[in-house]
Formats: sequence, C-alpha cells, structure tokens
Amino acid sequence: MEKARIILVGKNIRDVENVSNQIVDVTKKTGANYSGPIPMPTKRMKITTRKSVSGEGTATWERWEMRIHKRIIDVDADERSLRQIMRVQVPDGVYIEIEINR
Repeated sequence: MEKARIILVGKNIRDVENVSNQIVDVTKKTGANYSGPIPMPTKRMKITTRKSVSGEGTATWERWEMRIHKRIIDVDADERSLRQIMRVQVPDGVYIEIEINR
C-alpha cells in the first residue's frame, strides 16, 4: 500500500494545528489509517539590532524573533481520502507538501 506524507509548515501555530486537525478528521471519516500529527522541532530565528541609527547615545537593543512550526502526518494513500484532503482550506500562512511513497 502506498503512503502519503503530509508536511505542514507555518509561522502561526494556531493555523498549523487547525489544518492538521482538519486532515485528521478527514482521514477518520474516510477510514484510512494515519499516524500523527508529529510535531517537529520549532525553528527560532533571532535578530538583535541597535536602536540608535548613528551608534551614538545609549546602547539599547531591539530583539526580533520568528518561529517556524512543522507537523508531519502519514496517511494511507487511497484515492478517496487524498481527494478529501486536497479540499481542506489552507490559510495563506501555512504551506502544505504531500509526498507519495511506496
């Protein structure tokens, strides 16, 4: 049986969790076997900059951080369940990738 690996990537954790829950609901309704959602480690990108433009004045700093969240879901790749998964509404900030493995 073929397996489909669905990878969800996004900056907003609520959107990623919402899409993963919708995919799990679809697989439960169609009766396909699945495993996941498996949370992958969150990437944290940090940037620290000086507030003062010219370098004069007090040494005050701004700290910025962006977090990238990832979830993996493995599903049995029968045609009915994959068609239903393709119909799931995905918000703009969430990227979805589907790989089919044998």
